[in-house]
Amino acid sequence: MTFESPVRLWLLVGVAALIVGYLLMQRRRSRYAVRFTNLRLLDKVVPARPAWRRHVPAGLFIAMLALLVVGFARPADDVRVPRERATVIVAVDVSRSMLADDVPPDRLIAAKDAARQFVADLPEEFNVGLVAFAGSASVMVAPGGDREAVTTGIDRLDEGVTGLQGTAIGEAIHSSLESIRSLDAQAAEEPPPARVVVLSDGANTSGRDPTSAAADAVQAGVPVDTISFGTAEGRIGGGQSVPVDGQTLRTVAEQAGGGYYEAGSSDELREAYADIGSSVGYRLERQDVSARFIGAGLVLALLAAAASMFWFSRLP
Repeated sequence: MTFESPVRLWLLVGVAALIVGYLLMQRRRSRYAVRFTNLRLLDKVVPARPAWRRHVPAGLFIAMLALLVVGFARPADDVRVPRERATVIVAVDVSRSMLADDVPPDRLIAAKDAARQFVADLPEEFNVGLVAFAGSASVMVAPGGDREAVTTGIDRLDEGVTGLQGTAIGEAIHSSLESIRSLDAQAAEEPPPARVVVLSDGANTSGRDPTSAAADAVQAGVPVDTISFGTAEGRIGGGQSVPVDGQTLRTVAEQAGGGYYEAGSSDELREAYADIGSSVGYRLERQDVSARFIGAGLVLALLAAAASMFWFSRLP
């Protein structure tokens, strides 16, 4: 944190002087009480007062002054601000292996629930799109600000929605990049700040090479985060084993400048999405944060007034 007008912090010396003066006054008062030896008469002349409560309003008042001085010095700090035209594409594997029940009720249903929460938690300013992939990839919802359309698209994600069996991770990345390029009229010449999040449970088995698609993402300046979802115990109908295989996803994330996550449960998947959501589409911007200190100071002023009125029937 920095201060635009640091010289104003010298006013804190005045606040410190008030603290010293208050302490001296309390010490003087206690000395006077000791010199007054007729204790019975002292009880009548000076009624008993709360030992600690009488210091609360003064303490709050001094803290308020300190906060107002800091706010007056115009503090500035780095604040995360959503990027203009920020775009996030969520790509979800809908291949047959996503019906494995190692993550109850099955991988696909759990993935859909987590994707809904991820989209809901993104800032409203973000453009969000949805891609489904199995043996091929399809843009279910073009990126835009209509969150209801994205949620509806997630609800419609079913096994085999793309019409082909297999897992086409490279095609999913390619389709995501194409949808970003078509975001608006200026996207071709001025690409928006974007990110692709790919969730799958297996290695690439069809379509273009994922490393080639990752290279395209690097050229476009679009990081690709990947989530490997499922466990080694995954099985589908008939007892067929479909263990999770995240090596391709790891390679893609490392090549495309994104993060790689392994999730073997619904909770771990939500944590992965939450971690991704905390970093996508933001920039750090130096902003005046004096309102934080002024607001806190005003709250302390109200508390000081309320405490003094409640305990002593007067304002401090």
